[in-house]
Amino acid sequence: QVQLVESGGGSVQAGGSLRLSCAASGRAVSSFIMGWFRQAPGKDREFAAAIRRSGSTTYANFVKGRFTISRDNAKNTIYLQMNNLKPEDTAVYYCAANDDLGSPGAISGYDYWGQGTQVTVSL
Repeated sequence: QVQLVESGGGSVQAGGSLRLSCAASGRAVSSFIMGWFRQAPGKDREFAAAIRRSGSTTYANFVKGRFTISRDNAKNTIYLQMNNLKPEDTAVYYCAANDDLGSPGAISGYDYWGQGTQVTVSL
């Protein structure tokens, strides 16, 4: 059974930074497409970033240049470094694992989800 546990959320002022972590158990993160999604109050869950098995990455347009996804195979953990945060980045951030070969941005392709971690950005 694969389990994903996020951590690192919190409250920051606009322009600040946070690093989210997602620790996996049950299987190696390198065997999945791993993604970060977010869901703001009243909005649908949306794709933010993903890292493929090869290590290549892809990002949503709204995070390019500000967020960086990375993977530590030895720790079986992925990260999302978030810089220059904006109030509109406020959301619950979820880590997810995709066991298929589909598009990293497609929510429906992800098989395992973490419980989420809250990120709040204030002015």
